[in-house]
Parts: sequence; structure tokens; C-alpha cells
Amino acid sequence: MRDFTDELRDVARRVTEAAGYLGIDEARNRLVELEAEIGRPDLWDDAERAKQVNSDYAAVKDDIDIYDGLTRDLSDAEVLHELARELDDESQEDEIAGSIAGLSARLDQLELRSLFTGEHDDSACIVQINAKDGGVDAQDFAEMLLRMYSRWAETRGFDVEVNYFSEGTEAGINSAEFTLTGRYAYGLMTAERGTHRLVRISPFDNQGRRQTSFAAVQVWPVMDAPDLEINESDIRMEVFRASGAGGQHINKTSSAVRLIHEPTGLVAASQEERSQLQNREKAMGRLKAMLAARIEEEHQAELDSIAGKQAQVGWGSQIRSYVMQPYQMVKDLRTEVESGNVAAVLDGDLDVFMEGFLRWRRSA
Repeated sequence: MRDFTDELRDVARRVTEAAGYLGIDEARNRLVELEAEIGRPDLWDDAERAKQVNSDYAAVKDDIDIYDGLTRDLSDAEVLHELARELDDESQEDEIAGSIAGLSARLDQLELRSLFTGEHDDSACIVQINAKDGGVDAQDFAEMLLRMYSRWAETRGFDVEVNYFSEGTEAGINSAEFTLTGRYAYGLMTAERGTHRLVRISPFDNQGRRQTSFAAVQVWPVMDAPDLEINESDIRMEVFRASGAGGQHINKTSSAVRLIHEPTGLVAASQEERSQLQNREKAMGRLKAMLAARIEEEHQAELDSIAGKQAQVGWGSQIRSYVMQPYQMVKDLRTEVESGNVAAVLDGDLDVFMEGFLRWRRSA
């Protein structure tokens, strides 16, 4: 009878580590609090609060169920192994080996959670895409990135709400903003913050020359910032007609609103509501979230500087190249992760790049 003691001991070690990065002790206490909240008869008097409580409950319970399932299956495998060893029953080897392999595979998937170390990594996020150098090709590339993130979000079951959408002069888009909702949406999308570069034979060049174009992606966590006061004199409001995805009155009324915070250059917009007033309110909420995130980032950068830590690559730095000619390659310039299947990446196959970034960020 084969001895699986070392393999089972290694799985047990990994399960113990999972209890740490899942915060199981805190989660059990939190679950009790959330169950009490859900049981309140007046919970749905505040629909937004009720949705948040139910979402938090589902997430916490999911973590606990996953961990309890691992410990239960590990215990079953250990008991089976002990009995088989006592009876020298070789017929149980395949079942024990299968249990260990299954537990290891589940832990491999779960350990991605340990890479989410940021305070807001589990939050929803606001994403902005802007065409940069490259003219029409850059605008087309910006739209390609919007489609790429939409397809990626679809495969993960995330919700995408387009906040505004500005069409390009001939093709593509000048800019777009969307809110991405799903667990760890912000943590995953931090991998995309920065300047993206596309190299290809331009479909807009009559001479078929190779063109390099750029698009910038910025990401903010969706945060509650009710106490953040913004000086109205610092805000410039622009009103425009909704266009493209997300507009309810497309090209009919100038109800869409864009708010520019002059001191920082941050821009937030909304075109999904019917009235200008409602769109301004939504845009203001997003602007406050962006400013709150900016304040936190600046504070953390100051602490890192005092501690002598190297600053993370900022969103203005080039992070990834998508080369379609003269060869096929997508390469992340920070992590060295690459793929020869450009079409699949542009169709939303981004997980390998995001996981690579999270591992790189933790090691850095």
C-alpha cells in the first residue's frame, strides 16, 4: 500500500494557509452579523443598502463554504488513507490519489485570492479608456479595448454599465467610461491600468503601411465618499448629447453630463439617465470616488517613499504591446507574460495577464 502521508500533509498545510488569506475566523463572525442584518424587517426600506448586505452575505458565505468543503474532503481522504494503511488495502490507492489531486486543483484556483492584497481589490471599479497617439487607428484601438474588456467581463459573469461613450471622428471611439461590477473587479483590472500599444497594418491607410497607435486605460475602485467635500468652483460641467452604448436619448437631447475637476484633471460623466440633473448626480458620485481613491493613492505613495519602497508603475506608463504585424504577439512589459494568440486576447482572454500582474505586484 502506497504511503500518501507527505502529499496529505502538504495539502493540509495549504488548507491552513487558505484559512489565513480567506480570513475564515473573521468571516464566521461577519456572517453572524450579516444574518442578523438580513433578518431585520426594515432591511428593504433602503434598497441599495439591502442589495449590499445580501451581496456581502453571499460572498462571505461562499468563502466559508469553500473552506469547509476543503477541510471536510481533506479529513475524508486522511481517514481513508489511515484505514487503507492499517489494512494494507492497495485497492484504495486510486481513490486517495484522486482525492489529493482534486484538492490540489481546487487550492490552485483558490490561491489566486491570496494575491488580492489591496484594500479595495474586492470592489467594483470605474474604467476609462482614451484614444491617444495614432489618429483614427488609436480611436479604433480604444474601441477594440472596450470590446476586449466587455467580452472578458462576460466570461466572468461581471456586469458592465457604460457611463459614457464618445465616438471617433471616422471610426472607433475617442473615449469611454464604464462601471464594472463583480467580486475582485478592481483587483483584477488594476493589471490593465496604463498605456496600451498596438502595432498592425492600418486598415485606414491606403498604402497599407504599418501603424503604431496607443490607448490609455485608467481604473478607480468604486468607493463610498459621502463626507468628501468638493469645491464647486473647481468643477467645470459640460453638457453633451448621449451617443453610442449607454445613452437612453441617443442624439436627441443634451442630457449627458461630464464633470471635470480642474485641480486634478479627473473627469467623470454620465449619460444613462433621462435628465441632466440625474446624470449630474451620478457623475458627481463617480468623481467623488475617483478623488477619494486619488487621496488614498497619494497617501500610500508618501508612506512608500518614507519606507524606501520603489513606486509601482503608474497608469501613464506603457504596460502592454499588441503586435499583429510583422508577427503575432501580445506581451506585458512588466511581467514578461506573453501570448501568440492576439485574436484570443482581444476577444477577452486576459486571465493569464491579470494573474501574472498580481504575482508580479506581490513579489515587487
